[in-house]
Amino acid sequence: METKSSDAKKPILRRYPSIGVCGLDCGLCPHFYTEGDSRCPGCCGKDFFNKHPSCGCITCCVKKKGVEVCALCEEFSCTRFKDVGNYDSFVTYRNVMATLDFIKKHGIEKYYSKQKERMALLGIMLETFNDGRKKSFYCIACSLLSVEGLKNALTQALSIIKEKKIKEVKEKAKVLKTLLDEASSLENVELSLRKK
Repeated sequence: METKSSDAKKPILRRYPSIGVCGLDCGLCPHFYTEGDSRCPGCCGKDFFNKHPSCGCITCCVKKKGVEVCALCEEFSCTRFKDVGNYDSFVTYRNVMATLDFIKKHGIEKYYSKQKERMALLGIMLETFNDGRKKSFYCIACSLLSVEGLKNALTQALSIIKEKKIKEVKEKAKVLKTLLDEASSLENVELSLRKK
């Protein structure tokens, strides 16, 4: 793991940039899948610091302590995580503590293997069902829904578009969105920040 840097000019790179130091699933973020200059390389990934300012978690965990994620720090869970998920409007922050707790208990490699499965499902959604307007929705769904729910929705969507011979991406996207909404309802997971 290459995290700590004694040479100020040497870049800090993490082994798992798709997992945010703070526990955010960077590998399931729309900016991770953007083409061009606005693409995010993940947390402390290649050229990260040319695009993003450092945050408190990176400064404390990676730069000062040389730890890959906060869950692996001796002081986890510190006051930085007291209200996480309760104050941030970024929907996927809801899972940060569950992610960090999982990593603390089972290790980062095991979490990364689970994340890769979600990223693969997201890849299929973006390749087959992205009408140019659903990328963020698919990313949120892949972050918050169970893998089983994602697989079921995707399998059904692929079956429906094949059976009905749906070619237009906009129509394919409607099919998958409906099925993901149904999965979210079954799992009692809110995929947006709707005002109640």
